[in-house]
Amino acid sequence: MDHSVAPVLDALNAYHQRGYVPFTPPGHKQGRGTDPRVRDALGADVFRSDVLAIAGLDDRTSSGRVLERAQELMADAVHADRTFFSTCGSSLSVKSAMLAVAGPHEKLLVGRDAHKSVVAGLIIAGIRPVWVDPDFDADLHLAHPPSADAFRAALAAHPDARGALVTSPTPYGTCADLAAIADACHEHGRPLIVDEAWGAHLPFHDALPAWAMDAGADVCVTSVHKMGGGLEQGSVFHQQGDLVDPAVLEQRADLLGTTSPSVLIYAGLDGWRRQMVQDGARLLGAALDLAHATRAELDGVDGVTVHHDAFLGPGKAADLDPLQIIMDVSALGVSGYQAADWLREHHRVDLHVSDHRRTSAQLTYADDKDTAAVLVEAIRDLARRAGELPDPPAIDVPAPRDLRLEQAVLPRDAFFGRVEQVPLEEAAGRISAEMLTPYPPGIPAALPGERLDTAVVAYLGSGKNAGMVVPDAADPDLGSVRVLIEE
Repeated sequence: MDHSVAPVLDALNAYHQRGYVPFTPPGHKQGRGTDPRVRDALGADVFRSDVLAIAGLDDRTSSGRVLERAQELMADAVHADRTFFSTCGSSLSVKSAMLAVAGPHEKLLVGRDAHKSVVAGLIIAGIRPVWVDPDFDADLHLAHPPSADAFRAALAAHPDARGALVTSPTPYGTCADLAAIADACHEHGRPLIVDEAWGAHLPFHDALPAWAMDAGADVCVTSVHKMGGGLEQGSVFHQQGDLVDPAVLEQRADLLGTTSPSVLIYAGLDGWRRQMVQDGARLLGAALDLAHATRAELDGVDGVTVHHDAFLGPGKAADLDPLQIIMDVSALGVSGYQAADWLREHHRVDLHVSDHRRTSAQLTYADDKDTAAVLVEAIRDLARRAGELPDPPAIDVPAPRDLRLEQAVLPRDAFFGRVEQVPLEEAAGRISAEMLTPYPPGIPAALPGERLDTAVVAYLGSGKNAGMVVPDAADPDLGSVRVLIEE
């Protein structure tokens, strides 16, 4: 296919050149009605290019097949049979994939390190999750993706499961053995969904971990805005093979998605695909070289350990995305939360995932020696001045066995059931009716239908006191928890 074209961008340019006069939404009419103060802040071109997808970018009957052609080019670029664009982020895309595979009260195997959007999909559809335990590093207190053997065992125990879902890469950059997991699923004639939100770049450089379509997955979901060049909320999901009906997948996406998609987001997806096909190998090669050099510099800072080999091996991750630089700062006597807050305040550096002992920096092909130097100097200054920070509050991190809560009722039944709010210290033994999700990375510590125990309650309470953010709790201060009233 001709990847020098970008159908969405080309149609947008034609719209401007032909001088269409819209008597349709958006009501700002290409910025003419926009408050000048807003226009000054956001830029006039944002509003100029904010047009309708139908009866704007394309005609009333979509005869130009603008979006369809852009999706076909994306599928060709990443070796998928079909690709669907989403302007509602991968949170919508992963729900669409789940609903295309399993329905109410049907089973779906799910890695327990799944993002909260997966749990939302379980709630919406009434799917019965069969949780597959991650490989948990008890020394580093970190979950890696579940193994192929774990999925194979779950399939053997639940042959009526409709399929499986795994998250890879994780927000920490650790990757599953996707080919082996896909083989395990296909041995049972079941599809594999991969939440590959952090892997948009993987198809475009051979030195990066294998990506889902090449590994044999049936559907994968990718956030182009995370590691690619799309605008926020720009997501794509890809399909191949005959275990998931693409018509059903498209129908589920239509059920959940907006009828007013953003042409700006479509344009970002379309333009990024062209850039990656034409120049991605060079851009990502430079990013990998920069990441290697930056890792070495940061690993040389006293008190800072940059994780790589410790994440890999039997019982750990199968591979690692080197563009996620995970720094253990516990030897400095500070928590990852403190480090991230201090770096933002004193160096205007925003970091990625932070936890009780780590903080991380996400590099992409958009970084260069100058941005990397800012990061390195900021971390060096943190190491010099860490003694000025107060001692971090203790966090009660549970053992792996205590993190695995009993799934007492379906997530949907707990979420929509009769509930009450109880003090956090009285919540142990009760069934959670809400997601309690340290964010980032957005993986629930407890989810609707799970019975809380004292270890997880202590972890959430001590973590909140130490700087953990749990944004989806009904009580944002986490002084109380929403629980199911059991009959």
